[in-house]
This record gives sequence, C-alpha cells and structure tokens, in this order.
Amino acid sequence: MSSAPTTAVVNGSRPMTARRRWKAVTRKLRELGSISSAVMSTAHPYMAHIVPMRRCNLACTYCNEYDDHSDPVPLEEMLRRIDHLGRLGTSVITISGGEPLLHPELDQIIARIRKTGAIAGMITNGYLLMPDRIERLNKAGLDHMQISIDNVMPDEVSKKSLKVLDKKLQMLAEHADFHVNINSVVGGGIANPNDALTVSERALALGFSSTIGIIHDGSGQLKPLGEAERTVWDKVRNLTRRNYSRFNHFQEAIANGKTNDWRCRAGGRYLYICENGLVHYCSQQRGYPGVPLAQYQTADVKREFLTEKSCAPSCTISCVHQVSYIDHWRAPQTSSVTPGASGHGADAELVQIR
Repeated sequence: MSSAPTTAVVNGSRPMTARRRWKAVTRKLRELGSISSAVMSTAHPYMAHIVPMRRCNLACTYCNEYDDHSDPVPLEEMLRRIDHLGRLGTSVITISGGEPLLHPELDQIIARIRKTGAIAGMITNGYLLMPDRIERLNKAGLDHMQISIDNVMPDEVSKKSLKVLDKKLQMLAEHADFHVNINSVVGGGIANPNDALTVSERALALGFSSTIGIIHDGSGQLKPLGEAERTVWDKVRNLTRRNYSRFNHFQEAIANGKTNDWRCRAGGRYLYICENGLVHYCSQQRGYPGVPLAQYQTADVKREFLTEKSCAPSCTISCVHQVSYIDHWRAPQTSSVTPGASGHGADAELVQIR
C-alpha cells in the first residue's frame, strides 16, 4: 500500500507529497522527451487509443462507443497489441472503452504499456474507482487519467454527474499519484450550460487540470453555441488557459459552426485500436483503414501521415487535432481519401468532441 499521507481532501486541493512531486517531474521529463522525438521523426505514432473492453456500465445517449454485453479482450491478446504499438514506436498509449475499469486485468495492461517505454493514459467514467483501485493504478504505473463530467445532476442524457462522482474525485485527490484531468462539456443535450463552469471550478479546487469540450445533440448535429453556452465556454477556457486546453484553438471555429483548415495525421501520428484489434483513423471512422494492428507497419504510418482525410474540416475529435499540431508546419499531404463516403465524408455532419 501507499506510504503517502492519508489526509482527507474535501474542499481543498490534494496534498503534494515528495513522492508525487518526484513522479510529476519524471512524468514531465518523459513527456518532453516524447515531443522531442516526435519533432525529430515523423515515422512513428505519437498517440494510440486502445480498447480492451467495449462494454460500459453506463449508457450516455450521445455516445456510440460502447455496448452492454461484450466480453473483455483476453489479456494475452491485449499484451500482444501493446507490444505491436511498442514495435511501431508509439509515444503515448491511452486505454479507452467502453469502460476500461471493467477489464479484470487492467493493471497488467497498464504495466505492459509502461514496459514499452510509452506514457500510459486512461479515459474512464470513474464510477468504479475506490481507494484500493486507485492504489493499484499507481502501482501499475498509470501516468494520466481523464474523466468526463457532463452535468451537476444526473439526467436522461448522462449519469456522469458531479453529484455522483464528487466522492470519487476526492478519493483521487487523496490517493492518485498520476495526473488527473476533468473534462466538462457544453452543447447539444446539456440542459444547463453553467454546469460546465461548476465542474471545472471543482476540478481545479481539488488540484486537477480541467478542459472543456463541445458535444453534439442527439441527432449527431453540432450547432453553433448559443449565447449562454458561449459565455460559459469562454469562462472555463479563461480558468484553464495555462494547461493543454490552450492547444484547442480549433474549437473556436466549431463554436461558431465553421470548419477548420488543418492536416489530420490520423493513421500516422494517431491510431485508434478497436476491441477487434483493427487500426482505425479514430473512433468515428471505424473501417478506415481497418487493418489488423499485427500487420500495421512503419510504411503504413508514413503513408497515412501524408494522406489528406476529407472528413478533417468538420472533425471535432480533440486528441487527433492536438496530436496533429506537432506537424502542422511541415509535410503537406500528397494523397487523399474519403472515409465513410456515405456518412462522415466531406459534407457529413460534425461528430462529438473527445
């Protein structure tokens, strides 16, 4: 068990112990090293999202990345996939879902990510967190955790509410040695825009970082933010301007219902590995390129790096935008592809932000 102080955190920020300071410093140095490596060479992925469990314990109405019945991917298969990402030189491997905490052998998956030399991240709804579970994540070597909180009180759109999760946040503040980011949202389906500000203020008070995203409505259409939503969005961005949310400049166009002019490096710098072990551009473009990870080679990374995706102008997936910023200044794309031409092509509806 941890030797860190067990001072309860209720209203203040989490205590910064010597161990936490050391882990934060070494994590930052590893992150700087990964960015330096990415600047020097474009032949490896910077980030991969990998799904060990498509099943989720929640059913948020805007989400299309889960089911209620799937079995976990067997541990040995997950370890092979992690090793393949290591073979490609992936800098950051983030576990997503579904709900990854449902996987019974998640700790071993995280430890394998760290063994490859990659930075280990996880996106979770936080419902299954308890002090002993957090300590296990510490021991496994988790570097980053993100929890999205959609509202203050649960409703028919989302149960990821501050009321339900605040005790979990306090547990994280007391026990977690890894970095925690809380993401709030505004946009379609969110009844009270001011909830995002409340969530962000609570996250910062507990010593976490905070970001804000824009979410589509139930029909999948993203509309320009209304006056109240825009006011909250600006307030949260001002609160969090010192963290990595400052790299979300593309959201300005989205907030105004406009497109972005950028070079999407999905399939090269960013990979999405589904529960079936296939490489996709992202969670919203399943089937493209749809190649088994075991067969994915450096030549594929280089090809997709230089491939323009027709869905890029209307894309709202922040992790792909952020990763692609590394190479915005170089390597104009020389070929093009229209993934999902019957759905999410150049003229398709905008998709949700992650």
